[in-house]
Formats: sequence, structure tokens, C-alpha cells
Amino acid sequence: MGSDDVVLLADEAIALGAVHAGLGAAYGYPGTPSTEILEYLIALYEKGRGPRAAWCANEKTAYEEALGASFAGKRALVTMKHVGLNVAADPFVNSALVAIKGGLVLAIADDPGMHSSQDEQDSRFYAQFAGVPCLEPTSQQEAYEMTREAFDLSERFQLPVMVRITTRLAHSRSGVKPREPRAENPLGKCADKAAWTLLPANGRRRYDRLCKIQGELEAWSAASAWNPVAAGAGAADFVVVTGGLGRNYYEENLGDLEARLGKGKLPARLHVGAYPLPEAKIRELAAGTKRILVIEEGSPFIERAIRGVLPSGVAVSGKLDGALPRIGELNPDNVRQAMGLPPRPAAPLAPPPLPGRPPQLCQGCPHADSYQAVAKALEGLPSTLVTADIGCYALGALPPFSVPEALVCMGASISMAVGAAEAGYENVVGFIGDSTFLHSGMTGLVDAVSREVAVTIVILDNSIVAMTGGQKTMLPSARIEEIVRGIGVEPAHVAVIDPSPSQAARNAELFRREIAHRGVSVVIARRECLEAIKAKKKSAARETAAKGACK
Repeated sequence: MGSDDVVLLADEAIALGAVHAGLGAAYGYPGTPSTEILEYLIALYEKGRGPRAAWCANEKTAYEEALGASFAGKRALVTMKHVGLNVAADPFVNSALVAIKGGLVLAIADDPGMHSSQDEQDSRFYAQFAGVPCLEPTSQQEAYEMTREAFDLSERFQLPVMVRITTRLAHSRSGVKPREPRAENPLGKCADKAAWTLLPANGRRRYDRLCKIQGELEAWSAASAWNPVAAGAGAADFVVVTGGLGRNYYEENLGDLEARLGKGKLPARLHVGAYPLPEAKIRELAAGTKRILVIEEGSPFIERAIRGVLPSGVAVSGKLDGALPRIGELNPDNVRQAMGLPPRPAAPLAPPPLPGRPPQLCQGCPHADSYQAVAKALEGLPSTLVTADIGCYALGALPPFSVPEALVCMGASISMAVGAAEAGYENVVGFIGDSTFLHSGMTGLVDAVSREVAVTIVILDNSIVAMTGGQKTMLPSARIEEIVRGIGVEPAHVAVIDPSPSQAARNAELFRREIAHRGVSVVIARRECLEAIKAKKKSAARETAAKGACK
């Protein structure tokens, strides 16, 4: 490493690349594995060393705020995890039709293997659907370089650009060699008002422009250095297309492959790091071969696409034919198997049986007391149904609590509770966290109030976004009660409780009373997260120590 190199997570490399590209503003919503991108930028902003960076109520508002910055001429970054793009899909897809002024980059982290997610969704499909470029780094240095280039591409084509990484890269560290920073864009809004006003007549013209520019995007991709072709030397009966971290795992096995085929006789290979797919390069690679092995992290996106590009008679192998696993992450071992290599020798291990350690709420977590109180309140009641949401409290669906029966996506608990009640269940409870309520739960409560549905909503208020690292909630806890009343829940059926063991009997009685109410009731269970309390104590201790050292 050089003296100017820095060791960064790929998340942090994206953040630094954005700053050095002349970033004007950054917005996002926390979600593993993307959280560290904005945390890095917020830390710079708070120290006065970087542009405005802020967490937002949800991914949709984050994307829209970045759109506003872009319209004003500033370069803007939006960060989120893969499922967050479902929330931001409306502004994301429509932003491909406006005339992007300040470069707009969406940095998104996918989660193959579902380490902290409810599905394995591949964001490349969204980029293809929207008709915008996508860059996919395979190292921390590429994450830095691609982010810088993404802003240039965005302004060149007047389109948003996606930078897609996956968990394994997002959370691994390596040296990055930064380059000279670029200055921020001057403030100045887009002069073409029609290009930003998507009335139907304008939208049709802009969509026509988006369709016509696809040829230019394909030409850029074909010439991009991020899509290199390595010539083969015969011997191999297949050629290789890699995407994302698939390249790294393939290259880890090249020594063994070369030993099998003969020195210097490796198969030809195309690596795809920039989309749209470079179709001409794929056809050129396929000429004279009978089989293409596609190694890509995520869904079989490239594999499906090239089936429509190749001439008949060329077999395509990868995740769709079982050569590689369809679910979970790739690794050097399952990739070498697809390359026709034997398993690597390994020492046999016979570890003693270990007890299972399923994920669970922290000891003393306030959510545990809330679940126990509701479970007690529901005892003996007929026609009960309990929904929950995304967050720490999702673990209440597991033993020893096993209270929630349904858990789908951010904000769904309230809306699902409404639907279940209207379907005929009499005693319905929906759990949601404080930050999730502000993210996407309020609209479900609006529906419930507007139709006077018999549901009891429990807002678990631990005053922090706990599962993603302890970020602050968008509004103070006290404001949640104001919001609930403002939406129209009757004041007599809005309650704030202390979810603690000493209040267990009283809380269970209150829950039972509110569940019996034939309308909307909201109970706010408010007690601070234990991890947040620990963090505050550590921070206070550090401050005290620092003051003592200064004396």
C-alpha cells in the first residue's frame, strides 16, 4: 500500500468515491448491508469535512430528496439495501425520464444468502427495467472508481446510474488509492422545465428519448474498460462469463484449472462490470465454443439474458441448469465444482454437537415484556390474529414468545392487520416499531382510521433504529403520540405504557380492554433500547476520560 492509501469497506469506498466526485448531498435509509455508506458520509458532514448527508423517513423520500438536489444542479447520492428499492421504485423508475442535471447515483447493496433480509432480490433487474446504466464493482478500489465514474455517466446521459454491490464485498476491507477530488457543481436548476414535469405529454416525449438513447448506452457498455475480455488458448471446452464477485471466486481457482488444462491454456473469459450487457462481446466470446459457463453473484441475470443473444447450439451453464446453486452466495468451492475441478483437500472435522443458538431478543429487551403482555391479553379470546413488522421485534415470532403469526415487509403489519380484521377476524393486533411506523406504517393507520376498523396497533418505541446500528429515529418519541392523534385515532384509545416486568399485569389488562374495542386503538410501548443505553454510557465515559486527560 502507498502512503496515501486508505483501508476501507466497499461501502466506505463508495462514500469516499462520491465525495471525491464532487458530491453535493447524500440521503438514505439504514439497512444492512448498505448502512455504512451513509454513516461514513454523515460522520464527515458532522465534522465539517463533507457535504450534507442525512437519514430519511424511508427510501422513497431519500430518493426524492436526491432528485431535488439533482434538479438544483448538485451531485447527489442515494443509499439503500435491495428491498429498499421496492419502496423507492416509483421515483427511481420515473427519474429515468427526467433530464438529470447534477449527477444522481443510487448505491444499492444486495444480500445474497439473506444474512439480514427477507429475500435475495437482485437490483440489476430494476436497472434494466428503468433503462439506466448499472456498474458492479468486485473490489474496494473498483467501488471507489466506479462511483466516481457513475456521476460522470449520469450527467453525460442525463440519467440516474446504479452502483450495485453485495454483502460480502460491502462488509470486507481492502486498500484504496484515492485520486484528486473534484469540486462540487455550482447551484443552478435545470432550465428545461418540461424535462422535469412528467405530465403525460412530456412523459411520452421523455420516454421516447429514453428508448432512443439505449443504443448509446449499449455502445458505452461495449467500449467500457469494466467489461474486459481475456483471450483463451484452446484446451478448455468452455468459455466463461463472470459478473460481480463471481470473478473473484473464478480467479481463486485459476491455478488448479491451469494445472488441469496445461500451462497458459485457460478458457476465454468476459467479465461484466457495466450494464447494459455488451452483447457484441458475448457473441464474439461464444464463437467457436459449445458451452458458456456464467458465474455471477445474485440471480441468473446475465445467464437468462445471454440465452437470447447466443446462436443455437451453444449451451449456457450456471444457476439455471444446476451447475451453480440458485440460492445463497457463491464461494470458491461451489464455483470450482462448476469449472469441473475436484473438491479441495480438507482435513476431516468432527466437532462435538453444539446447542442451537437461534436469534433472539436481548436479555431484558422491552419488546419481550410487550409480547408477554399481549400474549396474556389474548389468552382465551376467540378469533385472534397477530401481525408484526421488520425490526428487532420480528424475533418475537420465535420461541419463547411465538406471538406474531405474519411478517412480510416494512410497514405491512398495520395494513395486514386491517385486511385480516375486515376479512372477519375479531381480535387483531399489529406490532410495529417506532422508526418503522414513521417509515411506512402511518399510511396503514390512515386506512384503519378512515374505515373505523377494529384493530389494536402496538407501536414498540425504543427510541432508536436498533437493528441497523442505533441510528436516531426521524422524530422524537413524544411526537409519535401526536401523529397518532393527528391521524384521527380517538384520544381515549391512545395509550402510552411502560413495558416493564413490574407493569406486566396492568399492561395485559389494558391490552385486553383495547383489543375488545370495536374500532382503532393504538398502544405505544415506550422504553429505551438496552443497547442504546449501553452506548450512551460508553460515550459518556469516553467524554469524561477525554476531559480528564485535558486537565
